[in-house]
Amino acid sequence: MRLKYKSFREYLKQKYKGPYTATDIIIRHDDGRKKGIILIERKNFPYGIALPGGMAERMPFAENAVKEAREETGLDVKIDNPMQPLCVLSDVNQDPREFIASITYTGEGRGRLNPYKDEDAKSAAIYTLEEIAEMLNKPVWAFPHHTKILKIYLEEAKNVIKRG
Repeated sequence: MRLKYKSFREYLKQKYKGPYTATDIIIRHDDGRKKGIILIERKNFPYGIALPGGMAERMPFAENAVKEAREETGLDVKIDNPMQPLCVLSDVNQDPREFIASITYTGEGRGRLNPYKDEDAKSAAIYTLEEIAEMLNKPVWAFPHHTKILKIYLEEAKNVIKRG
């Protein structure tokens, strides 16, 4: 019997068109002057404001989210629940470059904001929940699906406050 593919990896590349996977993270941070969520400004296409994150590498998704957060913000991040992401989005058109599914975690950031120079973040800043709510319908986002993620997060935050 003759095999059509040399490896399972070759089979996957030939037969399937993604999605590729990215990990994103909502990082709560308090620098003593301002308390909120970290957003980055991307220095590469697609340009705009985004959640810290990046393409999944050969490691567990939660570890990948922490690695990407460190590179794009300089913060040490502790994920709230590595076994339960906030959400998974997989709209075929959510990233203009390719079909990329997004797995989003939440966590707490410690340290000083200082993105690595060679990474995708041009800058990183703290935004209050009120500032984020005002930005959700503005065309400032590199990835419009990040607004869906943040709406999910803001709704969950409201429910936590109500249960208080």
